[in-house]
Amino acid sequence: MSGDVVDGREDDGGRVARRDDAVRAAVAQGLLGPRAPIVGLLDVTGIRASAAALRRAFAAVAAPGTEILHAFAVKANPLVPVVRLLAEEGLGAEVASAGELALARAAGVPVARTVFDAPAKTGAELREALALGVAVNADNPQELARIDALRDDGGTRSPLGIRVNPQIGAGTIEATSTATATSKFGVGLRDEGAREWVVRAFAERPWLTRLHAHTGSQGIPLSLLARGVAETYALAEEVNARVGRRQIDTLDIGGGLSVTFASETAEPTFGQYARLLAEVVPGLFDGRYGLVTEFGRSLLARHGTVLARVEYVKSSGGRRIAVTHAGVQVAPRTVYVPEAWPLRIAAYDGAGRPKEGAPVVQDVAGPACFSGDLLAEGRALPLLEQGDLAAALDTGAYYFGSHYSYNSLARPGVYGFVPDGGGGVTFAVVREPQSVTEIVAESGGAHADALTTLRATGSR
Repeated sequence: MSGDVVDGREDDGGRVARRDDAVRAAVAQGLLGPRAPIVGLLDVTGIRASAAALRRAFAAVAAPGTEILHAFAVKANPLVPVVRLLAEEGLGAEVASAGELALARAAGVPVARTVFDAPAKTGAELREALALGVAVNADNPQELARIDALRDDGGTRSPLGIRVNPQIGAGTIEATSTATATSKFGVGLRDEGAREWVVRAFAERPWLTRLHAHTGSQGIPLSLLARGVAETYALAEEVNARVGRRQIDTLDIGGGLSVTFASETAEPTFGQYARLLAEVVPGLFDGRYGLVTEFGRSLLARHGTVLARVEYVKSSGGRRIAVTHAGVQVAPRTVYVPEAWPLRIAAYDGAGRPKEGAPVVQDVAGPACFSGDLLAEGRALPLLEQGDLAAALDTGAYYFGSHYSYNSLARPGVYGFVPDGGGGVTFAVVREPQSVTEIVAESGGAHADALTTLRATGSR
């Protein structure tokens, strides 16, 4: 059960063995059962190995002394203990809201290792970020004008930059492609006059020192990611040449490696990506620029599992259906767009042991009250029976942070785990399971009479 990493890829067998041990231990220790029919599990050993692989991959191609900040995209798993763990492993935080900034601060991420990116930052959010000294990338000319005004009101330690969109096209999933012609992010470099505006913005503001672009994430091939970085690097070189000084000193190249949800193999790797960047954009790593990355899904996806009890099994139209407690509330993307976000399902028996037997075509359904609430449809798996467990694999990113409160279904508890060195597993609470009392409170329980006591006055 090692955390060995080769070329940025952890030993797949070690990860699977740790997961199987954790599922069995979760049942034995009562984390999953009739009173808690769904839990989330996070492999701490795997997360540490993934963070180490990222750091090594870029260090291997960068000139000695190159400043590289790997800022974890907090949206991928907005749980304070996860952000704290990654900070301990040398990563910073990329945040996209006041809430994510608060999470990063609660996790102890230094402001000097925090980057604020969002397309709709309010004036209050910008004021807070600049007061703290958090790095900010302006998304558009109007936002840059707000930053101008805030800087006039007082100084700031924040490194400041502009986000651009190289407009080089989409990958296989439009929704996760951020460098299309009409993407809502950044300044579109191929729009008329946009490139000149960017050069002028830097020339007029010597305090602008960063350039940011992000081509996308899931479904974006490495070649397109590298092309987006190359376009950004070329613009930085142009700006510095035209203003006559090395004003841009840091390039924020985003994150975005895809995860292969169809198999256990973790590819592409951080090592493959870093080597491709070194080949396509050699100047990126020669030490003249500091670098910022913003990986999320590719760091954590493989190291999370949503584990749910099979409450009932039935047959309809000649197909078996396993009705579980994991559905749209934890996997909205998979349920609503299954062709783009398929999940592998592993079958375990009621004691948490991997099920064996001939595969049977069956559906794995969730608990929500609409017919499309399916984790998997027509999937060949060992036959799931009442009391068995269905595990949604590769759910360490986004699935714990995108809870959907349809039917007022509770957020599951999340637990991190490590081998205990004696053949067992030790768990730690990452997030407590949501109680019914908390659901009522979040749904306005303290204001039950608010509408019945509201009366219109006067006449129309």
